Amino acid sequence: MIDKDMLDRTVAFHGHLCPGLLIGLRSAIIALAHFGTGRASDEELIAIVENRACGVDALQVVLGTTAGKGNLFFKNHGKQVVTVGSRLTGKAVRISLRRQEELSRAEKTERLMTASDGELFDVVEVEMDFPSKAKVFRSVACDDCGEGTMETALRLLEGRKLCEPCFEMAMTSKDFFPPKG
Repeated sequence: MIDKDMLDRTVAFHGHLCPGLLIGLRSAIIALAHFGTGRASDEELIAIVENRACGVDALQVVLGTTAGKGNLFFKNHGKQVVTVGSRLTGKAVRISLRRQEELSRAEKTERLMTASDGELFDVVEVEMDFPSKAKVFRSVACDDCGEGTMETALRLLEGRKLCEPCFEMAMTSKDFFPPKG
């Protein structure tokens, strides 16, 4: 069920084998099989994850959906769920882990390695409004710290272009808001 090379690459990226990583790995394999495709080289696949857990690392390795490419999106609902969409087909699939009985970590790992997809996951085609592809914006130097900041992330304050940290610092500064009285 799980290709050894794929498992090894995923574990190497994540750092260790654990049940959460296997949930993500199995979900990614299901998605690739569903779309009959390979790993995304750009933004042809997108993933919307409903947690910030170990399995997300497997999705990055196997699906090629990454925060850096702008095709990995987080909705932290604390659920072992991922929705994967294909821009090539316009279709999407929601893959959710079925409620599992209480098992030890070793038993969970074994079950996730050996059980069938149908025993572990619910897989449903869903409608998806695909997010826009990632846009690249120019960097502009912050007027306070000088660091390059994506122009859409700059804040204006009294005619100064500030990155978010410098803006926050200015807004909480006693010099900016002198005491009244």
